[in-house]
Amino acid sequence: MAVDKRTRLVVVGLGMVGIAFIEKLLKLDTRTREYDIVVIGEEPHFAYNRVGLTSFFNHRKVENLYLNPEEWYLLHAPDNKLNYHLNTLVTRIDPASKTVACANGDVVSYDILVLATGSDAVLPKYTPGHDANGVFVYRTIEDLENLIAFGELHKGTIGAVVGGGLLGLEAANAMMDLKCFEKVKLIERNQWVLSRQLDADAGNLVVEKVTSLGLEILLSKRVGRIITDEENNVTGAVFEDGEEMECSTICFAIGVRPRDNLARSAGIKCADRGGGILVDNDLKTSVPDIYAIGECASWQNQTFGLIAPGIEMADVLSFNLTQAKIHRPRVFKRPDLSTKLKLLGVDVASFGDFFADRDGPSSLPAKAARKKTEDQNVVKALIYKDPFAQVYKKYLFTTDGKYLLGGMMIGDTSDYIKLVPMVKNQKELDIPPAQLILGAKKDGDDGANDLDDDTQICSCHNVSKGDIVNSVKDGTCKTVGEVKACTKAGTGCGGCMPLVTSIFTKTMTEMGAEVTNYLCAHFNYSRADLYNIISVKRLKTLPEVMREAGNDKDSDGCEACKPAVASIFASLWNKHVMDKTTHGLQDTNDRFLGNIQRNGTFSVIPRVSAGEITPDKLIVIGEVAKKYNLYTKITGGQRIDMFGAKKQDLLDIWTRLIEAGMESGHAYAKSLRTVKSCVGTTWCRFGVGDSVGMAIRIEERYKSIRSPHKIKGGVSGCVRECAEAQNKDFGLIATEKGFNIFVGGNGGAKPKHSELLAKDVAPAEVVPILDRYLMFYIRTADKLQRTARWLEALPGGLRYLREVVLEDKLGICASLEAQMQELVDSFFDEWAAAVRDPIIAAKFRQFANTRDTLDAVETENDRGQSRPVHWPKTAADEDFKGLRARWSSTAWQPVIEAGYFAGADATPNGVSANIKRGDTQLALWRVRGKYYAAQQMCPHKRSFALSDGLIGQDVAPPSPSPAEDCSPWVSCPYHKRNFDLGSGSCRNDPDLSVATFDAEDRLDGWVYVKLPPVAELDAALGTGRWMVRKGDAGASQFEELDRKIAVKGRRGRRMEVGAVVMGRGGEVSGGGGGGCGAAPDW
Repeated sequence: MAVDKRTRLVVVGLGMVGIAFIEKLLKLDTRTREYDIVVIGEEPHFAYNRVGLTSFFNHRKVENLYLNPEEWYLLHAPDNKLNYHLNTLVTRIDPASKTVACANGDVVSYDILVLATGSDAVLPKYTPGHDANGVFVYRTIEDLENLIAFGELHKGTIGAVVGGGLLGLEAANAMMDLKCFEKVKLIERNQWVLSRQLDADAGNLVVEKVTSLGLEILLSKRVGRIITDEENNVTGAVFEDGEEMECSTICFAIGVRPRDNLARSAGIKCADRGGGILVDNDLKTSVPDIYAIGECASWQNQTFGLIAPGIEMADVLSFNLTQAKIHRPRVFKRPDLSTKLKLLGVDVASFGDFFADRDGPSSLPAKAARKKTEDQNVVKALIYKDPFAQVYKKYLFTTDGKYLLGGMMIGDTSDYIKLVPMVKNQKELDIPPAQLILGAKKDGDDGANDLDDDTQICSCHNVSKGDIVNSVKDGTCKTVGEVKACTKAGTGCGGCMPLVTSIFTKTMTEMGAEVTNYLCAHFNYSRADLYNIISVKRLKTLPEVMREAGNDKDSDGCEACKPAVASIFASLWNKHVMDKTTHGLQDTNDRFLGNIQRNGTFSVIPRVSAGEITPDKLIVIGEVAKKYNLYTKITGGQRIDMFGAKKQDLLDIWTRLIEAGMESGHAYAKSLRTVKSCVGTTWCRFGVGDSVGMAIRIEERYKSIRSPHKIKGGVSGCVRECAEAQNKDFGLIATEKGFNIFVGGNGGAKPKHSELLAKDVAPAEVVPILDRYLMFYIRTADKLQRTARWLEALPGGLRYLREVVLEDKLGICASLEAQMQELVDSFFDEWAAAVRDPIIAAKFRQFANTRDTLDAVETENDRGQSRPVHWPKTAADEDFKGLRARWSSTAWQPVIEAGYFAGADATPNGVSANIKRGDTQLALWRVRGKYYAAQQMCPHKRSFALSDGLIGQDVAPPSPSPAEDCSPWVSCPYHKRNFDLGSGSCRNDPDLSVATFDAEDRLDGWVYVKLPPVAELDAALGTGRWMVRKGDAGASQFEELDRKIAVKGRRGRRMEVGAVVMGRGGEVSGGGGGGCGAAPDW
């Protein structure tokens, strides 16, 4: 359409509904280009996710909440498709001249005006003290920033939230997350919380659950006045019953009021009671060419404070403005007010006509309505209560049980997505009502298979199952991330992501395009999918992850999924890997913050950023290595590695290194290992860039950040490439204009050259690009997938990666940078934290029941240093599990106090101990209330380490037999041989087994193990019996070579220095061989 004929459409309000309308209009208007859009927003921010407002307290970055980054607006700016005004208040509408006037003096003309002004939080101005310092509302970014700033100045005081609805519980959660207030109290005038969504039983269950999380709730209380001091600061509140409460902060979350003042002043009709701009089914107001949508609109004298009805209004209006010429216009119908949320960790949902039993049904299916009589109660409730699991469900049916009208659920909302369409479609049920509550799902059924295409999956953005399926089938979306970007599903509250992922996966499978990359039998999700679920739902423990995404909700997982979940936790929340809730998830090296070596000792590698180190630090490293007889070696990443540190010595070694100004190098972790550098312009005459300076800055930025696999970097000061930056996960090569950035390379078993991502990048721009690249990798890579393999598997490869991190194709660059900054800001030294924490420090002992120590592998002197002898040539393939039947006698023996295992049942791996009994080492566990005991030695390589292995469990069958053996297994931390703790059999190597023993705790406070006599035990399992000795590995692999070259120490043969003789032609010759560059005469 010609520019002069386009319709100018002005939107007042840039909130979630306003931007949803604009997005939909732009999409629908792509071909015809009828409209030039101008949006005027009062706040200084672009449209942000108000549903996720609470997360602002964690990251403090409004950009993380943006529904679209600034680049998106600029992308649509050409040709006047979209113009925007931020921080601009519209003060007047003139319908006669079709203009709106702004507070800054601007006057904007319109052909069509859409009001999406939203609502204001209610502040009870009739309450004395409502204007005091310390009184807040919970509505906008500015409200939150003010609350945060105030909280920082009033740490240790009491904070209060007035209002027990959805917004009130969100506000209370936010104030608790602030960690400024000693106590947070919630005041509700009704007898239970969420009284608009739940009945008394359900509401009181929510009270019970959130109270257990630390929130104090005061019910049936109304604030009469706010107590202030002489400077008008809040000091407390007086309730209408006369009771007083001390507090410094009061946040009102008692509802919202439609912002209709602008419309009223323009003569547009508004609702007298409750407010709101009156609209008809087309969303037209009383004035031609003016529409209203969202919370400011009153439809049939109702306003809606939820996002979903506003999105539906945006759908209807955008459709009618663009498609009504060729399609029948849509009308706005009674919206679905179903709600599913997680509030303070509690799953809450209400759907359909959830108060039909109290207020009577708002409507009935046609067949049920015909059966209705005047004196007949047309609604019956089916209620399910589980006080142990704290689950409550109430479903409302017509009296004949044929139609579901609505309901509510607490604790378990897994059936919500199925029940909502049943109510909306008003289909007659073909199953008994009880089956909706008690009926068991099919094994592995996630609820997506039997949903109709018109089933709403994302209520925030009104995305149906069909929308998701079609976006995949037409080739638009090939990843879950693309589905989110294309359909907006999962970009609101995020609660629909598991189902979105399931629908995507199923559709890809049906198309023959799916490659299953599930973590293990416990999860039907890839590592990337699980990362998204954990991130969106903010899961912090393995039980939470299992309940939300696991195939067996009660399982403790296995050696495959536990480390992956631990890695995701570290990548998202960056808590200490040895904390109680996560220590049992850590694999081998992370378990004790050092690489475990062949003889059960550990390596210690302090961080040496970019390979630069002072002489003083070198001296300390030498002193430590000498004191503890550690084998030392320079690593390929320009670090100094000290091998042979005993577990019980690690704390003392770390303490000495920390005192000298060093810290953990994270060489044990799937994280940034090193950023290698040449000397660059610091010393090199060829250098064109400061490679050391850049490498130090990069390594210091990304140190400790966990990722799907290890990450290595390199920085070279010129094209001579001495740092080998082009075979690293990321590498920089200095140019005259900046740095060329290479990505996706690695050495290792399958080496790959890295690829050029960007050229001549200014030094100041290097970090933002690396932030995006690394964070995108962390979010989307599979378990243990290096960046090289990830980039190869990425749809579109390097080209697509450039589009994402350089061109912001997905609109997530700001989010990637912000998330990386959060991780950078959360850095702490794991070694120092372990040294300071007595609970963590107590874990660094060889034996839990004695200070004695035992060596399990002989050492030998090699090139002037001590090292363990080589692995034995064969495994110990004796029938260890058969020992149970061969002992001459057994008796219950106390081995350790039961208090050692305190808290074991609440941790994902239980608690384990290495027990010394005579010369025998025993591994003892408490897992899920039961004790297990076995030999400590893994027979595969005769390594004494089973107590440090990960515990695994099978996925529980749908109907387990009472006689079925469900013993867990332990996975050896060395080579993942899995031994059943009941039978002793090895699950993945039938030639191996371990001895197992009965164990129990008793009233005297000790754990007892049923053991044979010590002499018999030592003869079968003693450390001396199975110690790895020199010669067990056979002849040296260098034996023949050494004989050939007559090796002696470090040199093949000493070159004798003879007299220098001038030969013919002036050549220099002598007993020691040639001159500079000549080869030694072996």
